[in-house]
Amino acid sequence: MTYRFTRFAAIDWSGAKGKRHKGIAVAMCEAGTAAPALVRPAHIWSRTEVLDWLLAEAAKAPTLFGFDFSFAPPIAERGEYLPGERGIPSTAREFWAYVESRCDDDDLGAASFLDEAHRRHFYFGVADGEKARFIHFRRCDARLNALGGRKTASAYDAIGAAQVAKASFSGMRLLHRLDGKVAIWPMDALPDHGSAVVEIYTRIYLRRAGLSGTKVRSRAELNPALNGLGSAPAQLRFEPNDHQTDALVTAAGMRALAQSEPDAFAPPGLTPELARTEGWTFGVA
Repeated sequence: MTYRFTRFAAIDWSGAKGKRHKGIAVAMCEAGTAAPALVRPAHIWSRTEVLDWLLAEAAKAPTLFGFDFSFAPPIAERGEYLPGERGIPSTAREFWAYVESRCDDDDLGAASFLDEAHRRHFYFGVADGEKARFIHFRRCDARLNALGGRKTASAYDAIGAAQVAKASFSGMRLLHRLDGKVAIWPMDALPDHGSAVVEIYTRIYLRRAGLSGTKVRSRAELNPALNGLGSAPAQLRFEPNDHQTDALVTAAGMRALAQSEPDAFAPPGLTPELARTEGWTFGVA
């Protein structure tokens, strides 16, 4: 099953406010060992453009697309996505629709969901009190941490440049639009044919490449990472930013995982209930 994808694409996502986002980067590679390449490297993407591009590419060839945001908030730990709120769904795809219904932000943004609609559930800084009260994790996050993957981010953490929460909830608006058009794993079973979308985490592939850091910030660092993932070196004529290197490394890492591990889509900790509610990060075993 995992060998059937002919292309692998990684999208470094952004939840920032606005209509175009310097934090978005897209990379793709073919099955085999050829180097990944950036898609429109000089372009400043909008989230809506990424959606349109994905739908067009998904129809061309069986492609595995990866996004670096949480596909759903934690629910197994506390039994609810937003404890104490009325009318909140309890499955991921219904929750995507709920997020969509509460947002009117530009370009699939979700800042208003965090800032206004459900402010009390998100940590924005010291004025909110003890951060630990807000930080909850999914089962796949806990599994990765237990394997030594270092501390993962929480979908309720809205502070810092990475904007983990805003990226995830804007991503859920994207997933709502993809629902029924492209398979979204593991909320959908992996289809026998066609393309699919998965959740990714760059650090998993840096570790698989033998690197101990959390970022690749130059061409000099990029090609050793690609080599560790069985990829030919990238032929870049410019110095990439860390969003671009994240996308390049992750595309190669997704390919290496799919081509070498037949059980990549059947991790032992993933139950049918978690598939419906929290999802799973591709590469967490």
